[in-house]
Amino acid sequence: MTSGLSPEQYCFPGSNVSCVKAEFSEGAKVVLYCLFVLGVLVTIMGNSVVIVSIGHFKHMHNPTNVLILSLALVDLLVGVIVMPFSAIRTVHGCWFYGDDFCLLHYGFDVFFTTLSIFHLICIAVDRQQAICNPLHYSRNITMSVAWIMVCASWTLAAVYSYGLLSSKPNSAGLEDYIASISCLGSCILIINSLWGILYAIVCFFFPCTVMVCLYTKIFIVAKEHVRKIGDMSKCLNDRVRGGLIKQSEHKAAKTLGIVLGVYIICWMPFFINSIIDAYIGFSTPAAIFETFFWLGYFNSTLNPIIYALFYPCFKKCFYCIVTLKIFALNTSTMTMSVK
Repeated sequence: MTSGLSPEQYCFPGSNVSCVKAEFSEGAKVVLYCLFVLGVLVTIMGNSVVIVSIGHFKHMHNPTNVLILSLALVDLLVGVIVMPFSAIRTVHGCWFYGDDFCLLHYGFDVFFTTLSIFHLICIAVDRQQAICNPLHYSRNITMSVAWIMVCASWTLAAVYSYGLLSSKPNSAGLEDYIASISCLGSCILIINSLWGILYAIVCFFFPCTVMVCLYTKIFIVAKEHVRKIGDMSKCLNDRVRGGLIKQSEHKAAKTLGIVLGVYIICWMPFFINSIIDAYIGFSTPAAIFETFFWLGYFNSTLNPIIYALFYPCFKKCFYCIVTLKIFALNTSTMTMSVK
């Protein structure tokens, strides 16, 4: 151990290869733990309410909500599996759970991040079909198609994330550097310059660019449909009226567009840093690195809040769950009341 430091300042005081703990005051640790615990609780409870809303209320059973349910499950797992251990690592600057669980932890981290972007792509495609091709939407995007999208997203994300971490191409050429900074209590995912660029482009910038283009087209078409409804509402026959966008579809697209925007804001700093870090000798300060990670984690906290604020159907379901009306004996009447 380095001379001049007391044993309490090391992650594992009994080891001569221990990492040094983070330098936080006791007050700062209390504040950080309160923030992280609040984030974990809101993430778990908020996404649980989304899952219960879609699973319990029959009028919520549609292809779009199948995708939202699966995304909420991803966010819930982030709150249960990833955030608690990351909170301890951030506050203490130490990893107490061994190298194998460290790799598994980062595996879940990459898996859930990749899975989120896959779900957002599927949701963008669903909204594009609903608004730009409304006459054929019910035929093209069925419940079966939505479940196929969900299964494909989970499978592809798992193959990519765990294939990447098990084969370790991200650390190729950095073996000497990793050995030089390795100590007992560290858990750091090192990404070389090539994979920093590839990971950011494949899993963030390219998908986000495609989705922004899709939502831009969606809102242009939606605006045109709303104008047509206003101009022709008195003379439209049922067939033409059915081909124009419903107001509820427009609101859903707007809400899910906000979800995409928040995802980009939360994760962009991390992916930009993943590109830059290798070129500056991995000198990003630990506090900034952890801030970028937690900004991404809090995206899972914000999603159910967005649904509650901007999605009328979810708002009514949330009210029924929070006020315990979901346990009313006459569930059919309650279901009708939230439509």
